[in-house]
Amino acid sequence: MYALKSKVIIFSFFFVLLSFSGYSQLPETPPHQGKILNPAEVILEHIRDAHEWHLWGSAEKNLSLPLPVILWDEGWHIFSASRFEHGKKVVKDAGKYYRIVHEKIYKTNASGLLLQDTSAHIANERPLDLSITKNVVATFLSVLILCGVFLSMSASYKGHLPGSFPARLLESVVLFVRDELAIPNIGAKKYRPYLPFLLTIFFFILVNNILGLLPAAPNVTGNISTTLVLAMMTFIIVNMRAKKAYWKHIFWMPGVPMPVRFLLAPIEFAGVFIKPLTLCIRLFANMTAGHIIILSFICLIFIFKNMLAAGFAMPFALFISLLEVLVAFLQAFIFTALSALFIGIALEDHEQYETH
Repeated sequence: MYALKSKVIIFSFFFVLLSFSGYSQLPETPPHQGKILNPAEVILEHIRDAHEWHLWGSAEKNLSLPLPVILWDEGWHIFSASRFEHGKKVVKDAGKYYRIVHEKIYKTNASGLLLQDTSAHIANERPLDLSITKNVVATFLSVLILCGVFLSMSASYKGHLPGSFPARLLESVVLFVRDELAIPNIGAKKYRPYLPFLLTIFFFILVNNILGLLPAAPNVTGNISTTLVLAMMTFIIVNMRAKKAYWKHIFWMPGVPMPVRFLLAPIEFAGVFIKPLTLCIRLFANMTAGHIIILSFICLIFIFKNMLAAGFAMPFALFISLLEVLVAFLQAFIFTALSALFIGIALEDHEQYETH
């Protein structure tokens, strides 16, 4: 037991150190250039989706993986993101010119002219961007990891029992989701059709939360597009499988005075959309907030450039980094538990509670 605890402590220590190495990819600002570090720009660059997977280095000298750019602009335009040279070049493809600014691709001319509106926003037209970004690649990677883990788990079974420790560990998590989330919220007689969905979103969120803590890895669940799709899946299942009693309690609540029904019906109907929206925002906000706080503390070192700032920032950043590991598991649990709760409410038989 002591040896196991020691291994866990050593692994956690090196995990945190590696995490800091990933967060510390700040741009170099030589004194002779007179540049001042912009924390907002550094933080947004780290958490923003991108057409290149930045692995290491500064803006001038870096190692990155260029990804395919796929645009629809009166026809398909497919080329490598490396042609933009990190936003320094205008790309010509099939007689059209494109320029990338803050990971948004705009139509422009040969000189890369950008127009601005009265609010100082870029007014150039944008083609339909269907590019494979780093978040898309990370999503595919997480799916491959999940497929590999669970296929190897099923292959390790001997008879009716798992044959390896990782398989037994995964089985205990599967049983936890079934016994503590699915059955209590949906019911012992109704949970089976929905258990695969609950297991899928639990492990998908968990794996991507953990991958987002690794150096240079994208924070997929910190992208609101990803969390919105996950929430929409729950929304579709809840409303497609809901019973008549569920809709009756939304639009015409039994046992409630008539004037109150007209008052509550719009509120209940809004709740149909607000509940999945809270799932989306909660996961997005929690997974993004940790990265922002850690980067903010690290930026303090580069802003003040003294040991006092480092002595203050590093312990707090270390604490938040360890807290993010807990949040990664907690947010997967919360999203799955609330999804099971919403499904259970939609499937519940309310007639026994109605007053006549």
